[in-house]
Parts: sequence; C-alpha cells; structure tokens
Amino acid sequence: MSVKIRLRRMGARNQPSYRVVVVDSRKKRDGAFIEKIGYYDPKPEEYQYKIDHERALYWLEQGAIPSDTVKSLLKKEGILKKFHENKYGKAISEVVSEQSDVANDEIDMKAEDSAK
Repeated sequence: MSVKIRLRRMGARNQPSYRVVVVDSRKKRDGAFIEKIGYYDPKPEEYQYKIDHERALYWLEQGAIPSDTVKSLLKKEGILKKFHENKYGKAISEVVSEQSDVANDEIDMKAEDSAK
C-alpha cells in the first residue's frame, strides 16, 4: 500500500480550507483517510497552517510521500530538515559545507596543476 501525505479540501464554495491527511494513494482527494495530521487555510492575507511534527515525522519515516504543496509546508515548518537529519545523521549545513570543501580542494588542485 502506497501512502501519501496530501491535502483534503474542506469548507464552502469559494472558501477553501484544507486538512493535511495521510491517505492511501488509491483513494480520492476527499475520500477516506488514515490520519489527520494538520490543517492549511490559504484564504487569509497571512495564510495559516499547523502540522503535528511527531506524526508527520513518523509517517515520513514509514515511507509516506508528501504532495508538492504539503512538501513546501513541511519545509517551512522545518520537518523535512529534521527528517533528513534523523535519516542521514548529519545536519544539512554539514553536508553542504563538506561539498563546498571538496569543491574548493578540487579548484586548488587544478590551480596548482596549471601553475606547474
């Protein structure tokens, strides 16, 4: 069973609000869901959202795939960063600094070779 984290539309006509739900990917957009983990309201000037960090991390660790919109919400909440750190054991900033160190070393080596 493929599990996704996606939005379920709620609210009246022209007044959408969404629940962030964990659902079997074969179900309809507004069909049965496994668990509600948050909400998203895009209408106010400053849109509002709330996601349960623990449950979102649990479902990501179980292999749930977030939709594009949910992925952006998870990124803004810092949940994807925390998931990455749990999965790979490193902070993203450490990985980026290691990559830049390797790139700098390669540039230095090329400069030394061209100087010879």
